[in-house]
Amino acid sequence: MDFALTEDQASLRDLAAQILSDNSNDDSLRAFAKDDRPYDAALWQTLAEAGLLGVAVPEAHGGLGQGMIELGLLLEEQGRTLAPVPLHATLVTGALPIAQFGSAAQQAILPRVVAGEAILTAALEEVGNHDPARPMLRATRSGNGWTLDGVKTAVPYGAEAERILVPATSEEGVIVFLIDPATPGIEIGAQRTTSSEPQAQITFRAAQADDVLGSAAQGADIARWIVDHARAGLAAIQVGICAEALRRTAAYSSERIQFDRPLGGMQAVQHRVADGFIDVEAMRSTALRAAWLLDEGIAAPAEIETAKYWAAIGGHRVSHSAQHLHGGIGADMDYPIHRYFLAAKQVELALGGAQPMLAAIGRAIAAGDTQPLAGARA
Repeated sequence: MDFALTEDQASLRDLAAQILSDNSNDDSLRAFAKDDRPYDAALWQTLAEAGLLGVAVPEAHGGLGQGMIELGLLLEEQGRTLAPVPLHATLVTGALPIAQFGSAAQQAILPRVVAGEAILTAALEEVGNHDPARPMLRATRSGNGWTLDGVKTAVPYGAEAERILVPATSEEGVIVFLIDPATPGIEIGAQRTTSSEPQAQITFRAAQADDVLGSAAQGADIARWIVDHARAGLAAIQVGICAEALRRTAAYSSERIQFDRPLGGMQAVQHRVADGFIDVEAMRSTALRAAWLLDEGIAAPAEIETAKYWAAIGGHRVSHSAQHLHGGIGADMDYPIHRYFLAAKQVELALGGAQPMLAAIGRAIAAGDTQPLAGARA
């Protein structure tokens, strides 16, 4: 693959950077933290007016018809600015699978997503389950439909979403449902998170589920498709978070005087920041490759897991280095670097941390399911 961005991709990235930087900065985030708002609705509408909410939505539904690479560039800028908007939940785990697998009736919501009028999400996480594509939530035949029983946790914007994609396991295999959260038998409870992103625990008690995404026979492949794209999206966000945390750390250490010399002039500090730079670039290259593989339709789960592994292990190292090199001020909740530490920690663990990803990669290698640089072109 070619890691260089096209002119259109660079323009899209620059537009996203300008809008998000203008509307999400240290002062606005400090003010937002004091409000009881789940997300910045004004910024959400600004992104819609700029056409950025339709980056990966097909042109037939009012979008730009781009792919995961372009969406990843938008998510990277969100990570850099920590903009409090539901981009990953709505565009990656909601709109993408609906556009790919949904019926005409299901896809009718996509123009409203592009216009900033609808929020979507997916309920993927479960306590004790390291593979969200093989859910523990049970689906049982009930007449012409299904009933769902079980619990999903850490659902981003679960209380705000108009529709929720929910994978469940039945006797016929995995099925992905498109759920209206107002359905009887569904209980949504708020959960506090590391980064203050609004999440929810959703309990299903014989909840009726009749709206199947794709077909029941496709369910396992659709669930895996959603998880792969979700992990690739998280990897892109982590690149932005860590790149900005490292930039701020380099600037701070260059100005902070200790023992009559800049902190950044000390060799140990330079080495740690250099290691952080290597981590960020490894995260960036694996995230871009994961996005490219998904856009090309190349099945390479281990490479997606590699991108998420680097987002986890690299994110852990860079965020800890940034916090440490800021010294005591890094622990001050009034100083902005703590937000990057908390955001990186949440992305690190979402949909599988470093150890689950490493275990999955190891299983794929042992089974002979991987190839060096799978799908590479001459």
